[in-house]
Amino acid sequence: MKIEKEYLDLVLVPCGLLVMFSYHILLLYRCLKLPHTTVIGYENHDKKDWVQKIMQSENKDVKTALDVISANVSAATFLASISLTLSALIGAWIANNSVIFQSKLIYGDTRPETMSIKYISLLICFLLAFSCFVQSSRCFIHANYLISTPGSDIPSGYVELAVIRGGDFWSMGLRALYFATTLLMWFFGPIPMFATSVIMVLLLHSLDSDTASLVKNRSVGNKLLKKFEGSQI
Repeated sequence: MKIEKEYLDLVLVPCGLLVMFSYHILLLYRCLKLPHTTVIGYENHDKKDWVQKIMQSENKDVKTALDVISANVSAATFLASISLTLSALIGAWIANNSVIFQSKLIYGDTRPETMSIKYISLLICFLLAFSCFVQSSRCFIHANYLISTPGSDIPSGYVELAVIRGGDFWSMGLRALYFATTLLMWFFGPIPMFATSVIMVLLLHSLDSDTASLVKNRSVGNKLLKKFEGSQI
């Protein structure tokens, strides 16, 4: 029975990680090549439009812009603090050599070596999330300086780049937390971990796909096509 449990971890855990990695590679391709099909692409488009309107307005509403960026900085700082706190708790847990998740009720490999891999993998995800949220705060703070500089003639492209980079690091931090969630379920066995990976990908696909905008674009395209065909008749 022990050998079967070990083989179960060797099969289901890599498959779950492969599902997660494959989805995010596909999402990265869509963001780079087909940004209009993703929520991230439309959010970046909205951010560019927001920056241009702020920078090109005659009476630049600096206070509103700074309030928006400050809210993003506060959220990124909050999540960075949570990630660092969880990393510290995991480190303390490893140091105490806890045996809570080595119970016989957990159907999977519970050897000390495997448990160490679980702890280290989860710790890496939280540290990666912490780093991404810190970088997100740095980019938003830089955009804060660019917008609030009095009497400056800074191109809006610089502000756009800082704001979009802050949003990208924010998304990467969230993705690291998603991976941490699946790895956390690994402590309860490889079957919950694999099931969580599949469910997570299905939920993320629903959340990352901008179906509303796609339907809107298709309806507009159909109207233009009918208008073109009617003009030819």
